[in-house]
Amino acid sequence: MFEGKLLAIFIAPQAGQPLQSIDQIRAVPGKGLEGDRYFSGLGNYSDRPGPDREVTLIESEALQALLQEANITLPANETRRNMLTEGVPLNHLVGKQFRVGEVILRGVRLCEPCSYLAKLTRPEVTPALVHRGGLRAQVVSEGIVRIGDVITAE
Repeated sequence: MFEGKLLAIFIAPQAGQPLQSIDQIRAVPGKGLEGDRYFSGLGNYSDRPGPDREVTLIESEALQALLQEANITLPANETRRNMLTEGVPLNHLVGKQFRVGEVILRGVRLCEPCSYLAKLTRPEVTPALVHRGGLRAQVVSEGIVRIGDVITAE
């Protein structure tokens, strides 16, 4: 078991726009995070809908490793992920439910780095984040997610 923490929340209203940091957000089953590009169908991959487009998470530890191992500084908002976590083994949550504060999410699949991320940041990010680019998750229960929320296995 683990007990982690939500360090940051990011959304963008449309594809390609910089992600904005917010303090809290409503998660809605079947839609994702209210105000985010995928919630409204305006994300870069919105033409490929599915539960794996609702929420994305990345570990702060992955960004620290990126700096230490590849000397790449990648601010959390530039990862294009919605939530920055600490102390959460995201790769182990594929196919499992977990709680972020009052909201239950289910890990759908790993969020491997792609050419779109490389285009918006820099190409060397792609190989450096393979297998630690985060987790795509589905919203199981509606509620408000807040910075500082505890993250635990369900």
